[in-house]
Amino acid sequence: MSSMRDIKQRIANVSSTEQIIKAMDMIASTKLHKAKAQLEGVRPIYHEVKRIVEEIGSHHEFETHTFYEERQVKNSLYIILTSDRGFSGGYNANIIAKAMEHMKGKNEKILIVGSKGKEYFKKRNKNIIRKIVDIADAEVYYGSENIAKWAANLYRSGEVDEVFIAYTQFENVLSYTPYVDKLLPVVTNVTELDKSNRKYEQGIDRFIEHLIPLYLHMNLFRAFSESHTSEQAARMVSMDAAGKNASEMIEELTRMYNRRRQAAITQELSEIVGSANILNKGGTS
Repeated sequence: MSSMRDIKQRIANVSSTEQIIKAMDMIASTKLHKAKAQLEGVRPIYHEVKRIVEEIGSHHEFETHTFYEERQVKNSLYIILTSDRGFSGGYNANIIAKAMEHMKGKNEKILIVGSKGKEYFKKRNKNIIRKIVDIADAEVYYGSENIAKWAANLYRSGEVDEVFIAYTQFENVLSYTPYVDKLLPVVTNVTELDKSNRKYEQGIDRFIEHLIPLYLHMNLFRAFSESHTSEQAARMVSMDAAGKNASEMIEELTRMYNRRRQAAITQELSEIVGSANILNKGGTS
């Protein structure tokens, strides 16, 4: 049975942990606000570029273009977005499970982003050909551009025959869903084509050569933004839950301490009363 001193020490320890949790919750909340603002800015750009890319690819004369043509798949590149830090609930586990399920039966090459994913895939001897960890928020835009160029070059050279991005899509603070999207070759799902006669500066082939890298860049940057927002939301929810647990534990320990203190006081009073009765009996005899 714990002594009163032990209980008091446990209350102090949990209170200290609670303060750390509150600080982490505040940081996650601030980062979530910034991440959401960035995500809301990039989504419209990405969707518009995606629309144009799919519209062009839906014309039969461009089905055999390098970026649109389906190949016999020998090697698949997976760009998987995880976090560098924990305390984010099932965020990392969910996207890793989704990626692992999608990779079944494929000869995969992996670009892993985040130390959590790197540790997981390294332990399972997966073919990691590039890893990126501890990327600063300010470097994500240009970093995603570099990754887009790198992936496009691998695809052009024939080292990989398809490219996927595994990320977590942000819905709201309590809902974020893991997805694996195909980047290359570009998937076209347009049913109604724009029949207007458009003229492209320097020709349509040249236009596509500039458009696809922009599309890949915006797609990756949007995926980074989706994942980062989801990560901060998951961490904030985890810290909220941990804070509530800490508060409940402090309340329970405080009740336990008060019961022990009350029992100790009652015992002391009983001893005093007992001693007084003994003295009184001794005096009367």
